[in-house]
Amino acid sequence: MTTYIVVADAARARIFTRDALKLVEQESLVHAANRLHEGDLVTDRGADVHESTSTSSRSSGGESAARTHEEQVFAKQVAERLYRARVDNSLEKLILVAPGRFLGQLRDKLDAPTTKLVIHSLTKDLTKANLEDIQEAVSDLR
Repeated sequence: MTTYIVVADAARARIFTRDALKLVEQESLVHAANRLHEGDLVTDRGADVHESTSTSSRSSGGESAARTHEEQVFAKQVAERLYRARVDNSLEKLILVAPGRFLGQLRDKLDAPTTKLVIHSLTKDLTKANLEDIQEAVSDLR
């Protein structure tokens, strides 16, 4: 029985499979837009480059809205990858590991049948952790 373990944050998702107790990293998804500074997200969306972001973007909440939008776009991308694994019958169980905010966004983007395969969620950022640390964090989650 194959368990998928997704270790993600708003900018990166690492997808592992676990057969028996051995983790194998299958794929890494990167969302480059979430690696930008918040002001760059707003500027890239058409704001005047010479305009002061401290007076316009921040006061209007543009940066926060841009950041949230990019997080949701990436959550959808990760959810679509999990959907494909489910319909290919390679995903039988799912464990999600992510910081709270992104974990909520990812859960919101999963379709109902994929959501039913989630057996555990861990609110933690392990995207930069080594394989052994991730293995240890999810070893009791079955």
